[in-house]
Amino acid sequence: MPLDPKVKAMLDVRAALPSVEKQTVAEARATTIARVAAVTATALPVASVTDRSIPGPGGSPMAVRIYTPLASGGTGPHPLMVFFHGSGFVICNLDTHDAMCRNLCSAAGIVVVSVDYRLAPEHKFPAASDDCFAATQWAVAHAAELGADPARVVIAGDSAGGNLAAVTALRARESGGPALRGQLLLYPVTDYHTPGTPSYRDNAEGYGLTREAMKWFWGHYLARESDADNPYASPLKAADFRGLPAALVITAEYDVLRDEGERYAERLREAGVPVQMTRYDGHHHGFFNCVGTLPRADDALAECAGWLKAVLR
Repeated sequence: MPLDPKVKAMLDVRAALPSVEKQTVAEARATTIARVAAVTATALPVASVTDRSIPGPGGSPMAVRIYTPLASGGTGPHPLMVFFHGSGFVICNLDTHDAMCRNLCSAAGIVVVSVDYRLAPEHKFPAASDDCFAATQWAVAHAAELGADPARVVIAGDSAGGNLAAVTALRARESGGPALRGQLLLYPVTDYHTPGTPSYRDNAEGYGLTREAMKWFWGHYLARESDADNPYASPLKAADFRGLPAALVITAEYDVLRDEGERYAERLREAGVPVQMTRYDGHHHGFFNCVGTLPRADDALAECAGWLKAVLR
């Protein structure tokens, strides 16, 4: 379907900004943080938000932000979500995804632990994956003190965070735990940019996230191109998808990552994993940030909340 008029207006404004791949890392981080703040309209109420430091891999400290739902969602223990923000593995932080985490916490009645994993290029692959898996292990082990149920756990993320959620599910399966009920993947990165897919060709530029930007992100994330064959970098390359947790995969029509996200859902389904997959036509990569601005973003939040409640029942 045609690009949603509200989406087009947003993309027209974004087109006046410098593209990511033409900026330094510091510039890209600053402009992205400002852009996300400009389009984020709604943050639903939660009971509390707490920042704390936890041990990361090797004992180094790692920041997390913990969101607790209002008492109207029940006295607890609540289900638990470990969330990994999008970033292209390079940009964004806990603040850029604060509203998204509040919305998921409130809408689903779930404790959310948002992870401030290490970013590239300062920390190359597999640093981010190591952090996300370690944070998931910590959150499950400390669920009781968070007011959460360690038997009802999901992982989630958008874009590169979706990649890290999918990879964390693979690592948890291969490590014998922690046990996960589900994985919520919002327009996830699941494969390398080359050779690419039809959506990489059709949506290469003009829709926010470009093919050149993805090449820039991957170039900063990987120490060597051969790392792209590692399933912990490109989860679509995993040899076996059996035994992975149930998934909700959200994609957007005008997104270079559309096809690889949908292919990941297909691979899960082929392996017997329960999968719900929805493509949001007329929309672009990152539309889930626009709850309160784009009606279909509101619909996507409602879909996520419904799926979370069902899989965590």
